[in-house]
Amino acid sequence: GKSNAEAAQALLDAARIQAGKGSWERIAIGRIQYLGGQKAQGQAIFDEILGGKHEASDEIRIARIYREAGEWARAKPMFDAYVAKNPKDKTEIAEIGAWYLLAGDRDSAERLFDKSFAIEDEIWATVAAAGAYLGVAPQP
Repeated sequence: GKSNAEAAQALLDAARIQAGKGSWERIAIGRIQYLGGQKAQGQAIFDEILGGKHEASDEIRIARIYREAGEWARAKPMFDAYVAKNPKDKTEIAEIGAWYLLAGDRDSAERLFDKSFAIEDEIWATVAAAGAYLGVAPQP
């Protein structure tokens, strides 16, 4: 009998308890808030995570959310930082290349694809690149 907003809030409150201190779990909550009209609350979660000790995987997860929100200017520097910190992560480098291609920067995309493929031929990297050429977003 609750409105959608009230039901979502009750579920997010429960999810916060379930998440504990898990960063990926809290990022998932922040994603729902950020994309669901509670941008400030979602951003607060991201800022809390990024302001403390965190993993590079937290950064790429948050960058994906900014990209999903249509905020390429916010996502791009985080993706670039991820590549700089994780130069051997073939799958994510190809995924980031796909985001570049989908944003219209084919030259940068292909440099990232080359970098990924030089590390190792791997199906998930190849699929991310192929999909981007067809306008299909990678599946993280």
